[in-house]
Amino acid sequence: MADAKVIPFDDDRSRAGAQRSARRRPAQGRRKTEPAVVREVPVSPLPGQQGPVRAAETAGQEPGELREAAGRSGGWERRVAGGLAFLRRRITGDYEVDEFGYDKELTDQVLMSMVRPLYEKYFRVEVKGIENIPSDGGALVVANHSGTLPLDGLMMQVAVHDNHPANRHLRLLAADLVFMLPVVNELARKAGHTLACAEDAERLLQRGEVVGVMPEGFKGIGKPFSDRYKLQRFGRGGFVSTALRAGAPIVPCSIVGAEEIYPMLGNAKTLARLLGFPYFPLTPTFPWLGPLGAVPLPTKWTIQFGEPIPTDGYPPEAAEDPMLMFNLTDQVREQIQHTLYKLLVQRRSVFF
Repeated sequence: MADAKVIPFDDDRSRAGAQRSARRRPAQGRRKTEPAVVREVPVSPLPGQQGPVRAAETAGQEPGELREAAGRSGGWERRVAGGLAFLRRRITGDYEVDEFGYDKELTDQVLMSMVRPLYEKYFRVEVKGIENIPSDGGALVVANHSGTLPLDGLMMQVAVHDNHPANRHLRLLAADLVFMLPVVNELARKAGHTLACAEDAERLLQRGEVVGVMPEGFKGIGKPFSDRYKLQRFGRGGFVSTALRAGAPIVPCSIVGAEEIYPMLGNAKTLARLLGFPYFPLTPTFPWLGPLGAVPLPTKWTIQFGEPIPTDGYPPEAAEDPMLMFNLTDQVREQIQHTLYKLLVQRRSVFF
């Protein structure tokens, strides 16, 4: 690395300005400026370099270039050290996995990093109302479901992980099909997903976890494009019964932008039955363009978490009251639908 040149500054004037000023003054009126003293100091070598690196330093002042180089070097060193420590723990098995298969360290350092570019750069997700998710204790996040492929669940998980002030994690309830697919099954377990059943959801809520559920299921994610943003039936209200038993608040969540990533124009039902899928989508690009047709459209997303609906004020037997479950289910559904319409009116464009 070549020695840096130190240019003395005199009252913030440029060199050219100083020369013009000197020509206008008499010689005896000039004030002699002491030259800056320059010395070389050793700094830590950059990755891949041999021996110490020399950098110029002005006496009594540390240059910004030196500080920036040292900061970059230290940042890379910390990253490399952290990465090596992570690999060592994975190889030796020195990491924790809970009873559901959730691997917090792998999720934070790897899985979220893989999904985050899609969240930040591709769909440019805007999050609203994240403060409505409690800072501690169990909570049940109930959201609409759409998009042909369940990317909305992953985006909601990143939204909570990256934006909640208390660094909370969302544990999603997934359909049976997710845990029947190779590779996907293992990744879903590691990311904290579990089977969409009342028993697992109640255990997670009682442990103080934030649980996410999409009651529309395949009816919502596989609905035709003509029914976009029209909520389907919310099942039998099982999520309300689970929240009542755990005394956890219900947080409605509305997602705009997922409906347009794969506009589903048709459903090849015969092919779906042969493959064992709930539906086989026909979109403007799939299957006509092959693998390229599986690339989602870069729509602009908004995820809004609504005000929580408390359930801790009900008696224990309320979980068995069908009328109460129906009323609370309808309240949650109406709140999500109303927020969807409001966000659609505010949206400038599907893509911007």
